[in-house]
Amino acid sequence: MSGALNQQLLRLSALLQLEQRARSLPPRELEFLIVNETVGVLPYRQAALWTPKRLVLSGVAAADPGAPYRDWMGRLIDAVRRGRQATTTHSITATEVPAPIAEAWAEWFPPHALWCPLIGRDGQLLGVLLLGRAEPWTEGDAQLLAVVCGCYTQCLALADLPGRRRLSLAWGGRPAVLAALAGLAIVLSLTIRVRQSAIAPAEAISIDPAPVRAPFEGVVDKILVAPNAMVHAGDPLITLDRTQLTARRDVAEKTLEMARAEFEVSSQQAMNDLNAKARLALLSGKVEQADAELAYAKGLLARAEMVAPIDGLAVFDGTSEWIGKPVALGERIMQIASPVRVELEIEVPAADAITFDTGSEVLFFSNVDPDHPSAAKLYFASYASAMTSEGVMAYRFRARFDGTALPRLGLRGSAKIYGPKRSLAVWLLRRPIAMVRQWLAL
Repeated sequence: MSGALNQQLLRLSALLQLEQRARSLPPRELEFLIVNETVGVLPYRQAALWTPKRLVLSGVAAADPGAPYRDWMGRLIDAVRRGRQATTTHSITATEVPAPIAEAWAEWFPPHALWCPLIGRDGQLLGVLLLGRAEPWTEGDAQLLAVVCGCYTQCLALADLPGRRRLSLAWGGRPAVLAALAGLAIVLSLTIRVRQSAIAPAEAISIDPAPVRAPFEGVVDKILVAPNAMVHAGDPLITLDRTQLTARRDVAEKTLEMARAEFEVSSQQAMNDLNAKARLALLSGKVEQADAELAYAKGLLARAEMVAPIDGLAVFDGTSEWIGKPVALGERIMQIASPVRVELEIEVPAADAITFDTGSEVLFFSNVDPDHPSAAKLYFASYASAMTSEGVMAYRFRARFDGTALPRLGLRGSAKIYGPKRSLAVWLLRRPIAMVRQWLAL
């Protein structure tokens, strides 16, 4: 029972696919499909399609007009078409046709034929599909072929209509009016003024952060705070290696002691020795130089521990990346940023940049919570484009947030900048025009 049901379902699926293909083919391909592809719905061995224009046979691309088989098939169809059952679906055998045709039946066609007329809505015979096979045709076969031939009849009728008539049927009989209305609607829609906009990557950055830079060349010894930790002004942040600085201070202290001792000895000898008295000025200068070097060494040792200049968050990459790393004079190790002084930095690629006025509306969609954008106002735009970290030429824009719910410092996402209104045509053709200008070097 399940096998028979599956067979029926497969036959129904093949029927639907065949009808779908038939409705999309031009006349010549449709005729080829009728005689060669109907076998997927109902098995047969040979098929012929007659229309007032031509006779199409299965298995050949184009039959020779003088071929014996084609001549015999034409005489068979003409004989049945003149009979009383020309407009009804029925089976045919050799005993039901004239003797000259019946004598050659066994040579050219299977013993059992099925006559399938293609009748138009006005009752005229648009064509005939003749199928032949060795097994007799059943009533179920005739009913199934009637459904298939109904689809073929409609497709052939539409294919024979002039192109303009087919278009009118597809457009409800008013193609010119509908086409004119569609064209007018398109032209009018192009004049609608829409707001220009650009979407670009953005990041929440601090307003005027305080950098913490290396006071001298050295090696980072310790990072005393964690990334993004809250610190207060004066809190220790970083210590540089003090080994060389301590040794330099000790040497400066010894040098100062020796200079002072030498100066005291010369001072006592100066009462009786004119040469010793003459060296006092030189020795006094050496004492002052040694004292200055000691003060400088102590100053460097004191600056080896860097403290927070202001209250804020300690913003840097990570502790492990800095410990033991040599730093140059003035190299930034971290920066202290206020969490309540946040603005938006936007990098608009040069290919997407348009004119944005100061005060333009900006919406920031963070990667963490894109469903709740933050509003901002544009206040700065760079004069020239620069290379970004991703290797893209872009213009830098900055915007200040309007509300009190500021995004977290360092949060990344996408910003949408709204520009002035332009017509829809200008907005759609902006990039094509830019490409044409580059191609023409205008």
